[in-house]
Amino acid sequence: RFVPERMVPFSFPLSKHALWDPVPMGDVIGSHITYYRNPKLSMMEKTLQLAYRHAKQNEKKLFSCFLLGTLAVDEVGEGITLTIDRFDPGREV
Repeated sequence: RFVPERMVPFSFPLSKHALWDPVPMGDVIGSHITYYRNPKLSMMEKTLQLAYRHAKQNEKKLFSCFLLGTLAVDEVGEGITLTIDRFDPGREV
């Protein structure tokens, strides 16, 4: 779903040598991962169980953690798959 109010323009850091002309050309377009592709999320059952167990054992209502995985484009180029296969509870410090 295209949500223009959530779009944030990005810029490159200043450098001594420009590799291209920085003057904007043409119309503005949105660059969102779901604009041209059909996303699919896949998660390993063991990863989900570890995250669930960690959430239940944690005494705080809010805690930080990391879910790590890979992003792949299918053969046709029409869809993307995010495969989450690792849980990292992070560190408190």
